[in-house]
Amino acid sequence: MRVLVVEDEMNLADAVADGLRAEGYDVDVSYDGDDGLWRAREGQFDAILLDIMLPGMNGYRVCDTLRKEGISTPILMLTAKDGEYDEAEGLDTGADDYLTKPFSLVVLLARLRALIRRGNTVRPEKLIVGDLELDPATRECTRGSESIQLTRREFALLEALAARPNEVVTKQELIDRVWGLDYFGPANIVEVYVGYLRKKIDRPFGANSIQTVRGVGYRVMT
Repeated sequence: MRVLVVEDEMNLADAVADGLRAEGYDVDVSYDGDDGLWRAREGQFDAILLDIMLPGMNGYRVCDTLRKEGISTPILMLTAKDGEYDEAEGLDTGADDYLTKPFSLVVLLARLRALIRRGNTVRPEKLIVGDLELDPATRECTRGSESIQLTRREFALLEALAARPNEVVTKQELIDRVWGLDYFGPANIVEVYVGYLRKKIDRPFGANSIQTVRGVGYRVMT
């Protein structure tokens, strides 16, 4: 497995790289955003560890640029910031997970393994539920001929539901898949985002795609 580490704190970058190599990973290291972007474009990596506060191009811009260019390599953002808006911005620009400094190598390795497993999962080209269509590769959502703009988190939640049409998906399953196994935020986060989705994919179209199964979770109906 080959991993790209983009981190401007050289001691940290080298320590992470040494730890990964000890676990059998092939590691490339970059210390600034512009070089990191070039390496990510040119190399074939199984995952990218990407700091946010980088000299030159910051991590948000690197991530956003890669996604716009169709590079879907799993990205784990590393940052000293821990505010929920910083996390949201990182995920909305295309990151797959988010890890706040300081972190342990054990946790980093676990998150990295999870990312690589997800990255190797074959996903359908499109998910179609009635007249609702999702394209996981481009994160495009349409209802009939109308395009619907979703944030990355909203899309991930809808994708998790649409992958199992007419089937109840529990709140915990949705949290684990969309927010991560180590999520410890507000318990009503799923309800909040389901509300966001309904405002975008259902109400403007007079539809009722997402149904609540009280006390259990949600399902998308065909």
